[in-house]
Amino acid sequence: MKSREWALQVLNEVIINGAYANIALDQQHRKNLLDGKERSFAVELSRGTIKAWGTLDWMLSFYLSRPIQELPPVIGNILRLGFFQVFFLPKIPVSAASNESVELAKKYGHPGTVKLVNAIMRSAVREPEKIKWPCEESEPIKYLARKYYHPVWVVKRWFEELGFEETEALLECNNQAPALGIRAQRLKNSPEECFEKLSEEGFEIIPSEWVKEGCRVISHPPLGQSVVLRLGFATIQDEGAMLISHLVDPQLGEVILDACAAPGGKSTHLAELMKDQGTVISQDIHPHKISLIEGNAKKMGLCSIRAILGDATQVHLHKEKYDRILVDVPCSGLGTIGRRADTRWRKSEQQIKEITELQFELLSSCAKALKNGGRLVYSTCTLTPEENEQMVVRFLAENPEFSLLPVKDVLPKFSEDYLKLWPHKTGTDGFFAACLVKNERTIAQ
Repeated sequence: MKSREWALQVLNEVIINGAYANIALDQQHRKNLLDGKERSFAVELSRGTIKAWGTLDWMLSFYLSRPIQELPPVIGNILRLGFFQVFFLPKIPVSAASNESVELAKKYGHPGTVKLVNAIMRSAVREPEKIKWPCEESEPIKYLARKYYHPVWVVKRWFEELGFEETEALLECNNQAPALGIRAQRLKNSPEECFEKLSEEGFEIIPSEWVKEGCRVISHPPLGQSVVLRLGFATIQDEGAMLISHLVDPQLGEVILDACAAPGGKSTHLAELMKDQGTVISQDIHPHKISLIEGNAKKMGLCSIRAILGDATQVHLHKEKYDRILVDVPCSGLGTIGRRADTRWRKSEQQIKEITELQFELLSSCAKALKNGGRLVYSTCTLTPEENEQMVVRFLAENPEFSLLPVKDVLPKFSEDYLKLWPHKTGTDGFFAACLVKNERTIAQ
């Protein structure tokens, strides 16, 4: 199977069958092994076309007489794949992109769709000016959305908060390969020892500027070959996620709740920070994810983690049980657009409105299970005010026994009341977190 057909299979899984891009790519890797160059090209085609999905559909509308959604789904994907090569991969000869698209149509379509693909691809090559790109000066939001293939509604939000230049920087950052973060297991080895071991295995890394136990990977050998990772001397985790556990700041002997824990990365970090002396209740609502949490804890050599099946909306039944609670809620995930190729096209503003009610329910329930003087950290991996700052303001208004502990009082490297990580500024995924203290009695930091 050649690279383009390999990529088409991934598109079919994601766009037609609704699979997550990362899972579809992994499954395709297992089914169809390609050599180094073919594999790299196939992944570039797959990820790139999925990232540009909405923009490609808009571009195709200038050449099609009907919406692309009315075409046979596989033919629509062949056209998306072809347009991505013609307009976004300048090193690919346009003749090759056009001809290979026609060949795919012959295999997966019928004579009529073959003629359609041939006509559309040739027209795109001959008449690229058919596409009427938005003007940067008069339509800056649409210009940025189409150029960097993000939904217009998402760009509008960031444009209004950040302005043109910063929004452009964020969009461009989202389209780059995200950095891989690794966290040393400090109970097994010091960060310096861990990073030295990684370097000996062929990892090129730079220490994190945010956390001592973290590093950022520049290049690496196949991750499955790493003894350091396999034996739990370190684990893969974004630097931004590491900061969340430092906000919780667990102390020896405490009982900590990680309310929405799977797959358990933050739970293991919390256990390490408290030197594995205490209890981390690592809870998740999905039965199949409990084994993931237990497996991660075992690999990292941690005994203080207790993985349980539970619904975080019912945590309030355990009144004032926990010293500290992490409520890392389900969210729109707009801070991870760079890491998940399909996220940008699967979200809508309506979904944000719906999920905020669940988030507030989770936060309110967990708050009732916090001891007096305890600390609760509310966090998301998104960048929308409704899910972040506005959620905290609403919670504080309805729960006067809580107060905000400024993040700058816990993490000296930050100067704000909230932790809000923008990928283009910090080099991390996008995260938000707030520290909430019950009864305004802070506990030792």
